[in-house]
Amino acid sequence: MSIYIYAFRAPFLAALGAAFLGRVLAAQPGAERATSIRPGESCPPGTTEIRPRSCMGPQEAAPSILDYRPRSTLVVPAHVVKKARYPAIDFHGHPQGMLGSGESLARLGADLDSLNVRVMIAANNISGDALKRTVATINASPSMKDRVRAFTGINFQNVGPGWAERAVAQLEADVAAGAVGIGEIGKGFGQSIRKTDGSRLALDDPDLDPIWQAAARLKLPVFIHTGDPQEFYKPVDYNNERWLELSLFPGRRVSPDQHPNFDELMKERDNLFRRHPKTTFVAAHMGWHANDLGRLGKMLTEMPNVYVDVGAVLYDIGRQPRAAHDFFVRFQDRILFGKDSYQPEEYPYYWRVFETQDDYFDYYRDYHATWKLYGIGLPDDVLKKVYYKNALKITPGLPQTGWPR
Repeated sequence: MSIYIYAFRAPFLAALGAAFLGRVLAAQPGAERATSIRPGESCPPGTTEIRPRSCMGPQEAAPSILDYRPRSTLVVPAHVVKKARYPAIDFHGHPQGMLGSGESLARLGADLDSLNVRVMIAANNISGDALKRTVATINASPSMKDRVRAFTGINFQNVGPGWAERAVAQLEADVAAGAVGIGEIGKGFGQSIRKTDGSRLALDDPDLDPIWQAAARLKLPVFIHTGDPQEFYKPVDYNNERWLELSLFPGRRVSPDQHPNFDELMKERDNLFRRHPKTTFVAAHMGWHANDLGRLGKMLTEMPNVYVDVGAVLYDIGRQPRAAHDFFVRFQDRILFGKDSYQPEEYPYYWRVFETQDDYFDYYRDYHATWKLYGIGLPDDVLKKVYYKNALKITPGLPQTGWPR
């Protein structure tokens, strides 16, 4: 009987509540401008929900996303960290234009000293004579010869008969010239590079197996950048959290008509990692899964030969401080520090996220993230592994002595 009465009364109570809400809203200033919506609907463009299922637009002209810059009134402790707590290895370095002479290397050294970055890896995907010139310049610098190392590159053009033999021979020559790893293999691999027969070169193409086998034999980490953030593959609409970036740089959007989609690329990448368990792979940008740490954790658990670097995904790490802290602690042996774009003034944002528990502070590029960052407060043992120990472990060609225990 009580269930029957409730069922009878529920619609009446809902109607009564709606009527009451309507009277409350009608009493609000400007209520005549409100628009009602049904449950589950979104507010019309130019309006926002001011009460449940009631939308209204501002009376003042709305600023653009570029011009709306509210000043936070939050007053909390702030700890700007100019130098890393422990010496760091930048595994994802692109010091463009700074490796060509002793003078430019000296300027690079001064920058690195100010940040407590002890070693920079030039992940510029260079090979042959260009690599030899770079290594010779580094070795000729008394102050920098132990502070910069170079990765070699792989030329994936024209994969077909005879390609693997030539590529492995070049790789061996580059290692003899001083290369300590492979990479950064660029995002065109898997998306736009074609084989000699005109077909797309997939990341897990068996024709490439000799290269990955040689990397394992030579004990070279393979640093691979696969694809782009997932939102780059989606429509550039107002539901896309990377709308501003894609509007500023429309060429960054990945056309679904011309390239494989995000999930297809990641499936090929994971197939590659699984097929070569003796090869050490480092997935750049946390594999573009920093926004889905559950997915990334599953990948690292299933593939013990895979590591990740944190370059250019600080905006995702810093917006989930509790989840990120727990993830870094759990996978502390598999994460490497890397910055990507070389801008010395941006490194301290990484130190602050990793070393403090600060609340609600700016990211360094507004167009990457419209949200704020939080410190994840990593323990010292974890910081040491992220900053230098993990890179030393997987890259025998790095200077191995003189690091804190």
